[in-house]
Amino acid sequence: MLSEPRSGRLAAWGNALLAGLVSPDDAVLAMVGDDAVHRVEGLPGESGPVGLTLAMGRLRSLGVTGLRVALPAPGHPLGLSGPPEFNARALEAEEAVVAFGAPYGLVPEVYEAGPDGDVHVEVVWHCLPVREAPPADVPSLGEAERELAEALREATEVLSRLDVAGSGPVAEAALDAYRARAERGRELLAPGYPPRAVRVLELAQRVGLLISLAYENGHGGAVSASEMAARGQALRPVERTARRAQVAAFNSYVEERGGGR
Repeated sequence: MLSEPRSGRLAAWGNALLAGLVSPDDAVLAMVGDDAVHRVEGLPGESGPVGLTLAMGRLRSLGVTGLRVALPAPGHPLGLSGPPEFNARALEAEEAVVAFGAPYGLVPEVYEAGPDGDVHVEVVWHCLPVREAPPADVPSLGEAERELAEALREATEVLSRLDVAGSGPVAEAALDAYRARAERGRELLAPGYPPRAVRVLELAQRVGLLISLAYENGHGGAVSASEMAARGQALRPVERTARRAQVAAFNSYVEERGGGR
């Protein structure tokens, strides 16, 4: 979770666009990010895939007033509301955007081509019907911030004891890159989001990075099976809490404007 998921970029800048806080060109540029192009297919009233500008206009005409994020994982339908068909597609993609105001959702399908170092990425968002219901297991910003701080404190003791908290030159380089990115224009969220949402998202993504480093750097000092199991037990709930906090941050725009859970 070092960078925003594609669903996060689409929802955040889509919300800013729907609110008239940014221009369509600026919104689409932020939504696409480093990818080559994004298209949306399956929109009611459209016979084929369309660009993001037309797609956002179509969604607005269908009654969409806000966009939420879902980041589901096996056994944890975070941010989803059904039906099962949509949930299954979102779980496979590990993310989705769920509209507020009209029963539609978007699930990304990513296509990559080209050699290493010059990969061309195209994304097709599949528009599918969703159930209009509160999203699953999404906390408020305040709850997310408290839970994240508590989970991080509990896990740090275990990870430090097992020597897997993410240390050494590789971890430091990754953290330095993260800090540099965070300082470049504060690009975590689009205009219109409360400062607390930016703070929660930044902390959630930093925790996600540390978790990734702990997994990628091997077992560290956790040489026994019991110690490796303890490491996994320490990381899993923190990763879950970080995902919940990330979704809470992206969804705060809708929640604070009457789209309560």
